[in-house]
Amino acid sequence: MSSFEGEKWDVVFVANGMAEANIIVGRLETEGIPTRLEYEAVGALYGLTLDGLGQVRVTVPSQDAPRALDVLSRTYENGDLDWQEK
Repeated sequence: MSSFEGEKWDVVFVANGMAEANIIVGRLETEGIPTRLEYEAVGALYGLTLDGLGQVRVTVPSQDAPRALDVLSRTYENGDLDWQEK
């Protein structure tokens, strides 16, 4: 049983497909924010983006929504990232 069972989840981003949704999930989970995806199965199955079928709603626990929105509002330039040369 998840520790978030019965908790309210809020939509913090609506992606246009699974690829974009997975990028958003990666950003949030890197910050320690749990995520869930909500989508229509037929849209994911066929890759449809017609009339909202391809939309994927990224949700987080309500208590984490303000922090998630803050994380998603940040933009990064190449120089902002701490890259290490190998």
